[in-house]
Amino acid sequence: MLINDNLEQVAIATYGLTKIFERNIAVNEVDLQIKQGEVYGLIGPNGAGKTTLIRMLATAEEPTKGEIYLNGDRLLRDNSNPHLKQYLGYLPDDFPLYDDLNVIDYLDYFARLYKLSKPLRKQRLQEVLEIVNLDNKRNSPIATLSRGMKQRLSLARTIIHNPIILLLDEPVSGLDPIARLEFRQAIKLLQEAGMTILISSHVLSDLAELCTSIGIMELGCLVESSSLQNLYQRFSKQQIFISTLAQQDKLEQELNNASLVKYWEKRGEGQYLTHFTGNLEDVAQLLQQLIKVGIPIHNFHCEKEDLETIFLNLGHKQTS
Repeated sequence: MLINDNLEQVAIATYGLTKIFERNIAVNEVDLQIKQGEVYGLIGPNGAGKTTLIRMLATAEEPTKGEIYLNGDRLLRDNSNPHLKQYLGYLPDDFPLYDDLNVIDYLDYFARLYKLSKPLRKQRLQEVLEIVNLDNKRNSPIATLSRGMKQRLSLARTIIHNPIILLLDEPVSGLDPIARLEFRQAIKLLQEAGMTILISSHVLSDLAELCTSIGIMELGCLVESSSLQNLYQRFSKQQIFISTLAQQDKLEQELNNASLVKYWEKRGEGQYLTHFTGNLEDVAQLLQQLIKVGIPIHNFHCEKEDLETIFLNLGHKQTS
């Protein structure tokens, strides 16, 4: 099997990674590479294999076949390389909390499990509380925390041993917008500190804001894996939103005659969405032409299709 020559610069690499449950293929021959310091978003419908893939990376699930490498060293589920597991922080989507403990005692318990020395333990407890913005809740019983606070506490527990690779499985599931924002802020701090983060989520707007690269899974296969920038360049169509005060028939005629307008649709009275294949100069020329023929334009702006639209379009292509 050919191994990347720059594997030492790759935090996570898998080759032919496969998991079969009673003849059902949950993960199918996945080749994945995530560079050090990246935030990699894993998206796909329920049953696509995201959780199984993350569990294998976290050594919580034994692969049927295939290989996993962390920072260039092969990861095995046995006890032959325990130092590699120290690299990992794993937050599953259903990790239980101990409601009868307070925040600081809960974190101290896990710090002791990781055998952090007392001076380091005290320092690390303070650091993770500040990262997740729970320092003011250090003495609060866990049972009194909101759902968002509990999820940030789970993140603090996951990073208490200062891992360099973080695996997060649906960490914002069920959180309200404010709680998601607070969780994103914590992830950004970890990203700035140089941690490599793999995160799966159905909230694609969060991933678009956080991630440097995206992987899309369908039926156990990794059907797309690239930088977010590259994904937008290849798959995100340019849209122009146009609103006019009058002369809708003339506007529609101009859109029909514009060779770079792939198609358009009416979104309301005097409101149109066009899919445009030209560059910025072409956009400016289209606006100039509409004004030249006397159409009273009062709104004209461009934007690219978002990550959710790209995902839905790619999913349709895979199933059609």
